[in-house]
Amino acid sequence: MRLLSYLVNGEPHYGVADDDGVVDLMVRIGAEFPDLKSLIARDGLASARRASAGQRPDHALDQLTLLPPVPAPEKLWCIGVNYKDRNAEYKDNSDLPKYPSLFVRNPSSVVGSGQGIEKPKVSDQLDYEGELVIVIGKQGRHIARDDAFSHIFGMTLCNEGSVRDWLHHGKFNVTQGKNFDRSGSIGPWIVTSEECDPRGPHDIITRVNGEVRQQDSTERLMFPFDFLISYLSTFATLKPGDMIATGTPTGAGARFDPPRWLKPGDVVEVESSRIGVLRNSVVMEQ
Repeated sequence: MRLLSYLVNGEPHYGVADDDGVVDLMVRIGAEFPDLKSLIARDGLASARRASAGQRPDHALDQLTLLPPVPAPEKLWCIGVNYKDRNAEYKDNSDLPKYPSLFVRNPSSVVGSGQGIEKPKVSDQLDYEGELVIVIGKQGRHIARDDAFSHIFGMTLCNEGSVRDWLHHGKFNVTQGKNFDRSGSIGPWIVTSEECDPRGPHDIITRVNGEVRQQDSTERLMFPFDFLISYLSTFATLKPGDMIATGTPTGAGARFDPPRWLKPGDVVEVESSRIGVLRNSVVMEQ
């Protein structure tokens, strides 16, 4: 199933998307599951299947304002430097790292597919980072790698937008440059694990104005999905609806000479063949 969140008359709804349109689950099972996060947390996938089976679409997909699939995850984890070629970009002759680099993003820093991502007033260095995202479906702590995939509800996509000059404001962190409001995006939907096996392999492609800038496969991850889930759950409880952006391949704008920063009017697309396309235009912060 492809599950997504969106606005209807300014109010958040969620539903199931297919090639014909969107079946609104909010109007069918919203009393039991008021949002997509509650459906994930309370094992509501079977109810969603029953409610949508044989139903005519309520909405045309291209007429909806999409939200991030889980509009307010409790935790949005982001993994840095997770593809082997990405590690080599640093040109410091370092060995592959033993543990992943990671940070967190605020939900307000991302928008849904089709919405404008904002170039900040205070910086000209907005950059793209296309990533695959794991969506947690089952709570856990100290999760063994052998059990990790059973905790995945599904997958989605992220443009983990970064404001590069602000990444260096602090000596030991990147939080500032990773949390500008509306600087990134997640979506367009969650593809559930029975349709998109998280074991993969999964491709990931990022395009800017139709030009391929990033392209790789999860076969080349230094820290695969099961390791990330096990590692994160060692120190934090993973909860339904939590998201893990699993790292970006080589080819971000900062790596060009001269750098190729995003500017208003640019269109960024992040694609994976078994998930779909996350597409956003760049707009100026108002």
